[in-house]
Formats: sequence, C-alpha cells, structure tokens
Amino acid sequence: MAENKVKGRGRGRPSPHGFRKKEPGENRGMLPPAVNVHGSTQMPAHVLGIDVGTGGTRALIVDEAGRILGSATEEHVPFASPQIGWAEQDPEDWWRACGIAVRKALGAAALRPEQIACIGFSGQMHGAVMLDDADQVVRPALIWCDVRTEKQCRELTDKIGAQELIRLTCNPALPNFTLTKFMWVRENEPQNWKRVRSVMLPKDYVRFRLTGERATDMADASGTLLLDVANRRWSREVMKAAGIEESLLPRLFESPDICGKISTSGAAATGLLAGTPVVAGAGDQAAGAVGMGIAAPGAVSATIGTSGVVFAATDRPSLDAKGRLHTFCHAVPGRWHVMGVTQAAGLSLRWFRDTFGAGAPDATDKRDPYERLTAEAVAIPPGSDGLLWAPYLMGERTPHLDPNARAALIGLTASHTRGHIVRAILEGVAFSLRDSFTLFAEMGVPVKNIRLGGGGARSPLWRQIQADAYGHEVEILEAEEGAAYGAAILAGVGAGVWSSVDAACSRVVKVAQRVAFQPAVVERMNTSYAAYRRMYPAIASVLGERVGRAPSPAAVEVDV
Repeated sequence: MAENKVKGRGRGRPSPHGFRKKEPGENRGMLPPAVNVHGSTQMPAHVLGIDVGTGGTRALIVDEAGRILGSATEEHVPFASPQIGWAEQDPEDWWRACGIAVRKALGAAALRPEQIACIGFSGQMHGAVMLDDADQVVRPALIWCDVRTEKQCRELTDKIGAQELIRLTCNPALPNFTLTKFMWVRENEPQNWKRVRSVMLPKDYVRFRLTGERATDMADASGTLLLDVANRRWSREVMKAAGIEESLLPRLFESPDICGKISTSGAAATGLLAGTPVVAGAGDQAAGAVGMGIAAPGAVSATIGTSGVVFAATDRPSLDAKGRLHTFCHAVPGRWHVMGVTQAAGLSLRWFRDTFGAGAPDATDKRDPYERLTAEAVAIPPGSDGLLWAPYLMGERTPHLDPNARAALIGLTASHTRGHIVRAILEGVAFSLRDSFTLFAEMGVPVKNIRLGGGGARSPLWRQIQADAYGHEVEILEAEEGAAYGAAILAGVGAGVWSSVDAACSRVVKVAQRVAFQPAVVERMNTSYAAYRRMYPAIASVLGERVGRAPSPAAVEVDV
C-alpha cells in the first residue's frame, strides 16, 4: 500500500479535540436561553432537524413542546454500484435535496426563516467525502454499505494489531468504516487522492455547504476508525499508521455544540436566515437514539428495520475485546454507547413475504400482507413447536462478525404451517437481538428500560415476542420520528430551548404503552434461545465454512 501522505489546506493543526478546552462550567458553544442570534431577547422556540439519509434527506421543524410543525423529504438519486459490493453517491445531490426539503418544511410549518432558532444535522454514517483545494468533490462518496475495502482492513489490522486497534479506537477494522475507504482511494486511484485536501462525512458535507465550516461530531466520527473514542479526540497513532494527516480532518465538537452559522450562500440555497446557528449534530444511530430518549445509562433501544439495532447508553467506554459490538461516543456530551447489529431483521420477514407470499386476501380483507402473516402466527404457541430460524440472510455482525454466515430454518415437520414459520422468523430475529443483550450482561452494561422502534414496535405480536425473548418489560413511544427528530432535539439544546439532552428527552419523549413479559413464556423462550445459540456453529460446519465465533469476551475498560 502506498504511504504517500497528503497535506491539508494549511488551516493549521487543530488541537486533539479540534477546539480550545473549556473550563468547568463554561458554556460549551451553546446559546444562553435569554438571547438569540437574531438579536431578540425572546428565543424563537422552533428548531430544525435535517437527516441526510441514504434514500433521501428529511427536514423536520419542532417547537419547544416537541410537536412537529412541518416536515418534508426529498429523495436522492439511488446510489450507484459499479461493481458488486460497491456503493457510491454524489454529495452534490445531498445538498440539492437538503435545499428542497428545508423549503418544503418551512412552507408546511408556515414559518418565516427568522423563526428558526437553530439547525441540527444527522445522517448516514461511515461515508467518505473528499474535497480538493477548491472545495470541489474529488469523486463520488463511498457510502456506508460499500464493502470493497477488505484488503485495506487486513493491512491496517496487521500493521497495528487487532487488539491494539480496538484499544485505540474501541472498534475493529470493518469494511464499512471510513478510514479504509480513504486507504482504498489512495491505493487504487492515486491521481484522485493527490487532489484531496479535506475529508468529511456525509451530513458534514451538507453542513459545510450550509455554513462553510469543516466540522464533525464525536458520535459520527466514532465510525471513521480515526477517533480515539475513549478520549474523544483524533487518534494520532491510527493516523500515523494509516498515513493520514490530521490537517485533512474536520474539527471535532460535541453534538449539541454550535459549530457554525448559516452563510449567505447557504441561506440562498435553503431559504433559511443567514447567521442562524447550526450545531454539530450526530450520526443517524446516535441521533435516532436521542429521538427515542436513549440518553442516560440504563436506557436501551431495540429497533427493527431492514436490519436490527440494539443501542445502549453508557457513562464510560466499556467494550467487547473481540469487537463484536460497536463502542462509539454518544450524542450526549461525556457519554458513550454500545451497539449490536443484526443484518437481516425486518428483512427476514420481508424475504419470506416476497418469496412465498402472504396468502390471497378475499374482497373484504383490507389488511396489509404483514398483518395477515402475523395474524396466522398469533395462533402458534411460543417456541413455534420447535421450529427455529437463524436470520443470517446477509451474513451476520453481532455476535459473529461473519459475512459468510447463512440463514437456516431448522426443525420442520409435516405438521408445521405457514404460521409456524412466520412465528419462528419473528422469534429468531428477537433471539438475534438478544445476542446483544447477552454481551451487555457479560460486559456489565446496565439495562433498565428497553424501548422498541421500527417494525418491531408496530406489531403487537412482535412486541410481546421481544418482551418474552428479552425477559424484560418493553416500552412503546407515542411517536417515533427517527434521526431528524433527534437532530432537532440537539439543535434545541444548542439554542437553549432545553438546558441539556437529558432535559429535552424528559420533556418531549413520551411512553405510550408498556408491554410486560410473561414469566411462563420466558422459560420456554429461554429453552428456544439456548437451541438457537447452537445453530450458528452447526450451520457453518454443515456448509463447510469457517466458524467465526470468537471466544467468550472479556470486559475491557479503556483508560480515559
């Protein structure tokens, strides 16, 4: 691998955190609640959250009570995949979509630009945006689902050492992380890399276009493999090993910190008011967790979308020595989070529906296909009469870190029905998420409240299955608005609408329902889970693949 280093734009080497160290009690770049940037002593209590996703950009306006006054989404051009495992997007398209979504949201809320107190961002993580000395995009961004960098991951791991890399960054080298994407471009597109003078993450590029400031937050930076997560600063050891100059990197801020103001050109593109403050925001997972009130240690979310994520807030960077969980900085200053990922959570049920159908409805049946499938599964007893599903349709991350893992339905008999299979899928996904809770217990991560999100929160049957599989009461929120809502909360904290992220979550995030676990069912689910845990090595053995399961983890505490 070429070791040529590229100098940055000559902006001067930032401090490890990217800003001057604050004294205890000093304002951390947030506006005092009595004044605002628009020159009035009456704070306009409306904040704007912008989420730069993969499929589109969403803008959402919230008032001081957490009510959504207006929102809009503008789709992105679908990402390009020039080769298998590649995924690229044009950052200019994100900026185009942002301008349209913001103007539509302002119109939907019937607000004037001067009524917006502050703007916050969230966005897809891990993407690699590269700019030249004229601040033009050098090449399309390699986004989070681009996995072309296995070679660079091996090289970096071999150079630093697997355990040392986890000690330095709290994470192993995985192909979706940003650093290895920079290394790939340097090795395979040297002429492009020679032009690079600054790098940033997807949402940070959009904020750069809005404000002219190069900045990022601790939470999103945690997914680059360049951050010393435990100490919340860029890792000089990793930068040296990878041949990356610190001057290429943006300044680091905590998520609710104000890191810039809307420029004249940014105002012209979006319809917002020049001079309006903008906070650093957070990557989509941390921002989404804030939007669900997952801020303090003991608060945990289990969200089922296409993939599944279990997210726990912590007060220190405790990590799994084998890197089976991500350990990142949280969007809450001075806190961290650990996160487990199931690759094919909701995807498992969608795959079954798309492949085998959901039964033909009669003329009076207005239910959607998922409702028809789960209605059949309701009649099946817990444990699915011995049927088990391993949801490894896309390999698996937590706890196996095995892209070659394969799914399996085990225990079929002639008496099993479609309802049995659907219930086994719902239970198998819950067991896969339970693997993260198992690691949390081994690591001493507290679990006090579990809040459900995504499709797993909308299905009454899946709610109950999760409560029983986890052996823990679960909570359903009044509304789940995603990462853009968390970004708006962070903007409100920065603007002084709320005094802290904790205070904001207490004020605006409300629990609508609690689902208790059933003790008798928990015993049956524990038996099924024990059988589920034996499936992965058995499947790998049958298919002749390497068993990737690591030894039992040890809890590792990193010096702060």
